[in-house]
Amino acid sequence: MAETNFVDYVKIYCRSGKGGAGSAHLRREKYTPKGGPDGGDGGRGGHIILRGNKNYWTLIHLKFERHIMAGHGGSGSSSRSFGADGEDKIIDVPCGTVVYDADNGEFLCDVTEDGQEVILLKGGRGGLGNWHFKSATNQTPRFAQPGEPAIEKNIILELKVLADVGLVGFPNAGKSTLLSSISAAKPKIANYPFTTLEPNLGIVAYRDGKSFAMADIPGIIEGASEGKGIGLRFLRHIERNAILLFLIPGDTDDVMKEYEILLNELEQYNPELLQKQRILGISKCDMLDEELMDGIRKELPTDVPCVFFSSITGFHLTELKDVIWEELSKDVDRHMTMTHRPMEVGGYDDDEEEFEIDEDDIEMDWDE
Repeated sequence: MAETNFVDYVKIYCRSGKGGAGSAHLRREKYTPKGGPDGGDGGRGGHIILRGNKNYWTLIHLKFERHIMAGHGGSGSSSRSFGADGEDKIIDVPCGTVVYDADNGEFLCDVTEDGQEVILLKGGRGGLGNWHFKSATNQTPRFAQPGEPAIEKNIILELKVLADVGLVGFPNAGKSTLLSSISAAKPKIANYPFTTLEPNLGIVAYRDGKSFAMADIPGIIEGASEGKGIGLRFLRHIERNAILLFLIPGDTDDVMKEYEILLNELEQYNPELLQKQRILGISKCDMLDEELMDGIRKELPTDVPCVFFSSITGFHLTELKDVIWEELSKDVDRHMTMTHRPMEVGGYDDDEEEFEIDEDDIEMDWDE
């Protein structure tokens, strides 16, 4: 049984309501001979509507509600009475939810703002009553339109976490430790790879009452864009982040090599991720002296802000937050809107509650 309630992928069946049939009624009253046609129109079928809700964090509320159907429109009746419209079905989803067609993987829509409503499936229009069809040559039409049929579709809802800063790094780079040190979030921390199996979100307090959201993403390994490890499943969560904070441990043999591997995996997954603002953080610097940090600093890229820090001792954590806030405050056109590519249908098990890590997929030598 999974230890977490974090659900970021769900497949559901949706059906809008069918339109009500129009009425073919002819008016018959004692003192109104030849009253003529007075059949009313049918009601509209109910829509399937997606609505962004900032109070939702996962899609777990839809995991056990796999069939969502709107109400059918009512039929028209005499005296030009309209049928009742079918009841709309509103599906509340977290902000950052992306919708795909489950049959062909086509991108349908996304919901990014609180209160935003998107009509996913339109209800069928109601049929016209026979009074619409009367004419000089057809004064008593005895027919009416049927309502439009309902629309059925299997859809996939996929959550992409919205945050100001996304942490990117290899397993055991210190991402969860950093998040727990500068926010109130309590992610699981342990000294083995893939401790973090689901994204964690924390609010980091800054000066003068300011704050920003930081997301801890499960570790990425070389080959994650091809499905190795668990990086492929969670790489999508950094697409919605304004800034990417790359974390590389200070005791790494080759800092630039790890940085280039991470950049390559992001490029292979989605080249647009390279257009985001980047910050390079060298973690676990409590084990380094000034001479070693100066040597590492000479190898680092000059076009990316770099910060040496330690989450355990608090070394330069304030400087790290200063750099993050400075980048967030820049008046730049951040690349927040991603081009959603068609999904490869069948990538995940719909009923999967937890996933196993194949040790053969992890091609790194973890020196503990």
